[in-house]
Amino acid sequence: MTLPIEDYALLDDKECDARIVAAKARLGSRCVILGHHYQRDEVFKHADFTGDSLKLSRDAARSEAEYIVFCGVHFMAEVADVLSRPDQISILPDLAAGCSMADMANLIKVRKCWKELAEVIDVENEVTPITYINSAADLKAFCGEHEGIVCTSSNAQKILEWSFAKRPKVLFFPDQHLGRNTGYRMGIPLERMVTWDFNKPLGGLTEEQIRNARMILWNGYCSVHQAFKPEQIDRFLERYPETRVISHPEACFEVCRKSDYVGSTEYILKTVRQAESNTRWLVATELNLVNRLHEECKSQGKNVHFMSPMLCMCSTMFRTDPQHLAWVMENLAAGQVVNRISVPPKEADLARRALENMLSVA
Repeated sequence: MTLPIEDYALLDDKECDARIVAAKARLGSRCVILGHHYQRDEVFKHADFTGDSLKLSRDAARSEAEYIVFCGVHFMAEVADVLSRPDQISILPDLAAGCSMADMANLIKVRKCWKELAEVIDVENEVTPITYINSAADLKAFCGEHEGIVCTSSNAQKILEWSFAKRPKVLFFPDQHLGRNTGYRMGIPLERMVTWDFNKPLGGLTEEQIRNARMILWNGYCSVHQAFKPEQIDRFLERYPETRVISHPEACFEVCRKSDYVGSTEYILKTVRQAESNTRWLVATELNLVNRLHEECKSQGKNVHFMSPMLCMCSTMFRTDPQHLAWVMENLAAGQVVNRISVPPKEADLARRALENMLSVA
């Protein structure tokens, strides 16, 4: 009998902690908990593996676990399902934990875009579709179907190089900023990177703009990284001119241009951790990650600051709380699977093709 979530809603975090630990002990190696860098501390501390979404999925697939409990968001649990073994089950503690960026590009909109592009150019021979890993499985499947590929924030340049070797143009979705920041670093002029507004006919572009473009960037973005502004950097540097600025490439072009370092969450962590003592850092990425890095590094004399003056955490990631994790774990310990994430077989095969293209390149 499935234990109802309503029985957990009013439990305090301390009781949830004890019940999670007890359920983990009962399950042993049959279950692995994955904690994304942006996850809240109350949940993150229970993770067997921590990291970004792709790393976590690969860690889980290599484990002995039968159950993969992904403390992240929906697309991450889908990736875990696609890349894991057939005998493994992927679970998302709270099905409401989505991704606002991923939601900005859905299959209907992307297919419509592809069809409209075909009215102007030979889309199948001129355009390689690239989806950021922060996207639904059906968009990864779309890329697999059209000889496209998936990218992450750490391998985007390698993926673009592979794509341009195949065809002269790319359709990059759902995050325009990762595409623009990476393309610019590769020497692609801004005027040859156009933004496709999915709410307008032909993306709001002229036929000439489409023909001239090398990168067609989807008009999507991360709500967390949109909070960072170039003037925040300017004001901080006025007070602390010795500061080193490091940003995630989901931040806007102007912020990344003013940054000393730009890279993925793993890159940010590695760069700050390996820096010399008594340095000061201004960081543009999600608040939970920055707070943990601040606590970790202060004993080394490093000052790690969050760029935005406003609190800025991933609100959908925050929906995974100790109550939902306790509910999932105790159901598993009782032999019941709740909130399973299962990608349909045909979709999973095509998505796996696009992911394997990425893994073979990067």
